[in-house]
Amino acid sequence: MFKALVEPFRHPYPKEVIQRQEGSGRKPRAKARDWSGTLGRLWGYLAQRKAKLTLVLVMVVFSSSLALLGPYMLGVAVDDYLGGSGGQPWVWFLVGIGLVYAGSSLTSWLQNIWMIEIAQETVYRMRSDLFTKLHALPISFYSKRQQGEIMSRVTNDIENVSSTLNSSAIQIFSSVLTLTGTIVVMLYLSPILTLLTFIVVPLMMFGMRWITRRTGPLYKQRQKDLGNLNGYIEETLSGQRIIKAFSQEERVLREFRTRNAAIRKSGFWAQTISGFIPKLMNFLNNFSFALVAGIGGVLAIYGQVTVGVIIVFVEYARQFTRPLNDLANQWNTLLSAIAGAERVFEVMDEDEEAADESGAQPIEQVAGKVSFSQVYFSYEQDGDTLEDISFTAEPGEMIALVGPTGAGKTTLIQLLSRFYEHDNGIIAIDDKDINSIRRDSLRSHMAFVLQDSFLFQGSIRDNIAFGRLEATDAEIEAAARLANAHSFIMRLPHGYDERLGIGGDGISQGQKQLLAIARAMLANPSILVLDEATSSIDTVTELKIQEGLQRLMKGRTSFVIAHRLNTIRQADKILVLKDGQLIEQGDHRDLLKRDGFYSKLYYGQLQEQEEESRRSDES
Repeated sequence: MFKALVEPFRHPYPKEVIQRQEGSGRKPRAKARDWSGTLGRLWGYLAQRKAKLTLVLVMVVFSSSLALLGPYMLGVAVDDYLGGSGGQPWVWFLVGIGLVYAGSSLTSWLQNIWMIEIAQETVYRMRSDLFTKLHALPISFYSKRQQGEIMSRVTNDIENVSSTLNSSAIQIFSSVLTLTGTIVVMLYLSPILTLLTFIVVPLMMFGMRWITRRTGPLYKQRQKDLGNLNGYIEETLSGQRIIKAFSQEERVLREFRTRNAAIRKSGFWAQTISGFIPKLMNFLNNFSFALVAGIGGVLAIYGQVTVGVIIVFVEYARQFTRPLNDLANQWNTLLSAIAGAERVFEVMDEDEEAADESGAQPIEQVAGKVSFSQVYFSYEQDGDTLEDISFTAEPGEMIALVGPTGAGKTTLIQLLSRFYEHDNGIIAIDDKDINSIRRDSLRSHMAFVLQDSFLFQGSIRDNIAFGRLEATDAEIEAAARLANAHSFIMRLPHGYDERLGIGGDGISQGQKQLLAIARAMLANPSILVLDEATSSIDTVTELKIQEGLQRLMKGRTSFVIAHRLNTIRQADKILVLKDGQLIEQGDHRDLLKRDGFYSKLYYGQLQEQEEESRRSDES
């Protein structure tokens, strides 16, 4: 029975968590973290307000000193006045003790107000630095993580740091000072009673060590579980249409319950075990009080100490255990804050997008010639994603990229825009190696119209202006007219000032595509990337989109990732990719004459369309 009772405390992690960590083949991330380094980096943020932080520490010293002075004055008053030896009127003692406690309250209030200000400024800088860092990270960072999990670092983890700095930092420092001062005064008054008070210290240390060794990993695990849950919630909310379309609500709920249960278990054990702290401290506090009062009374009978000293010791015995109690309680809060800070600094330590090469220059004018020469690239080290890619796109040409899913079409575009860096070979624009061009300058000459166009929460005007922020209202309207978006915009209640929801909610998918074309039109790029912008669009809207795209592509080098091959028959050059290799290139007629892979893909799609049309007619 005893073994069954202690077993949960021997393994604070739920079994599922332990098995998941052991079965993953890697150590839990929490074990590799540097607590002293994390605290040092937090101090680096706090130290930016050294002057005010010094004032806070001075106020802490004053408040701790006054808190020690009050009980001492009471003990002296008992011996002097109740013993009949007091030479000063009671009124002076009352005034003095009143000033002591008033000063203690005032200094405590000042230190709390100032520390809250310092803490909020510190958290403000941390959150700003983290958000800035997120925009300096490469695309690969986001492809490996859930958005909700990243958001948890910006919100939950930093909020843990905030709540700890607001109160725990002062509490810990004050407790250390009070504890030190209490010990000094107690030793001065009576070494014997001091030793009696110290009896509880080993018990406290043993109990706290037992508790914190279990709660530390649990608080870290709870933060990790919370990040996973946030990521899952964000993912399911974004994918509600798919979930409902496939009637997968039950499966999503089961997954949610599993992740929610992980937080419940880690949080339950963390709170349960840390809940022993106040119980332990109260017991030891009362035990210390009983020792001092009982043995102190015996010593007073034999004249070893005075009644006033016993009263002082009774108060100091409580003050001795109170800072220990505060330290114990704040320790768990500190553990949670360190866990949050570590997760924040973890992101800050991620490798940023590679800096521009030394000597890289902005490029003012781009004619649009693009060439790949023996380009190799791999996401991982165990194989090439793209292998020996070589082609040339002349200015103003339409280049179509076709091939099966996973062939490398999108990867090729990401190398051109330097979202990823190629391993070998040369990619050039206007015969200039893109490594010699600054990234921001390179991307400023490119525009993207993707299959799922992303719009921001805000007005339609702001979303179009995202292509060129300094554009005038007239230029925005002109771009919308060229994209065939002006007519539907004017039918909206507020026209260009119509507010869109998150992700562009409030308008149809086709209308989103028209706004994306207008945004690209306003950017006036030299190189354009299109990812089958007309898929899943009704016929009338598709015609409008196609017309807008034709205007957009005119005079620009365009790369079209094609899924429906009948839409790219007019392409100047078609690049056929398979398994990361460029197996064919040429125009539509040439590729059909070769009777190769492209020909099979094209006629296969025609046959599928004919069969679908026949089934539709029969139904």
